[in-house]
Amino acid sequence: MDTDELSVVLPSSTVSGLSLSLHPLPILSISEHLTRLKLQIKSNLPFVLGALLGTQNGREVEIVNTFELALEEGRDDKVDHGFLVQRRDQYKQVFPSLEFIGWYTVAPAPTLRHIALQDQFTGYCSTPLLLLLQPSSSAPASSDITSQTLPFKAYEPSVEIRDKKTRSVFIEAPYKVETGEAERIAVDWTAKGGGGSTSLESHLQTQRAAVKMLHERILVLVQYVTNVIAGQVPKDHTTLRSLSALIASLPASENKGFRQEFDTEYEDVQLTAFLSALTKSTNVLNDLVDKHLVMNGVSRDERALGPGPRRRVGRQGGMPGDWAMHS
Repeated sequence: MDTDELSVVLPSSTVSGLSLSLHPLPILSISEHLTRLKLQIKSNLPFVLGALLGTQNGREVEIVNTFELALEEGRDDKVDHGFLVQRRDQYKQVFPSLEFIGWYTVAPAPTLRHIALQDQFTGYCSTPLLLLLQPSSSAPASSDITSQTLPFKAYEPSVEIRDKKTRSVFIEAPYKVETGEAERIAVDWTAKGGGGSTSLESHLQTQRAAVKMLHERILVLVQYVTNVIAGQVPKDHTTLRSLSALIASLPASENKGFRQEFDTEYEDVQLTAFLSALTKSTNVLNDLVDKHLVMNGVSRDERALGPGPRRRVGRQGGMPGDWAMHS
């Protein structure tokens, strides 16, 4: 990484007036891009380059999506503009409201190399933003889950006048993470391992945890009543009255009607499970028969000819005979 004597980032006293919102999808996409390149070229800090898509209304900017960019062959400082335009137009057909608003890369801090790359994007956006992923940066210890806990920094381009000369610089822009309902569901699904668990499984696990907690609390109450009867703990009439009221409020479950209905539903569930297992076994057996017939030279079309004497499969390596056709 090049070291610059003069930083290309203005000091923190210079405040950006942007109201920047970052959605979860760009965070996941950039992280995946970096991880994939690390594994492909076996480098701890590969050069990552991509475009930012979003919306801009005055000084309010939202970063909604990203796509990867390519460099010209044999050049590590020249963006492949043909590829950029092609991918931008493809995304424009699917997401008409999203515009090219900047680019992203991975580095500890902006350098002159990033300034040179920044100038190549001005033809697509007047003030392209830079979103920088800093994988080596450590998040500050804070209980507030905000953008400050993410290894991302956003920069707005600007111009500085120094010694009667102008130069391109960056101003750090604060941002906030904004998520919609669909994005929350997608991120939660990804965090739980994707398709590894179904909604039914999650629902059953939640019910199991609730029943387990209820069972543990009932055991505590039973143990308390047992100790009171045995004289091991003093009687607390307020607690006993509460227990009596709780028991009285429970529906009567030990009656003939309830037991018959419960047994009927239980038998229906068991029958459904049995039919499901029987259907699965039948399919497996059908596949096994088909494979056996194929191995012995009997095709499905021949099986469909109808009943009648069939040839017997030769034994111990013998050749099978012909069909005995009868009218």
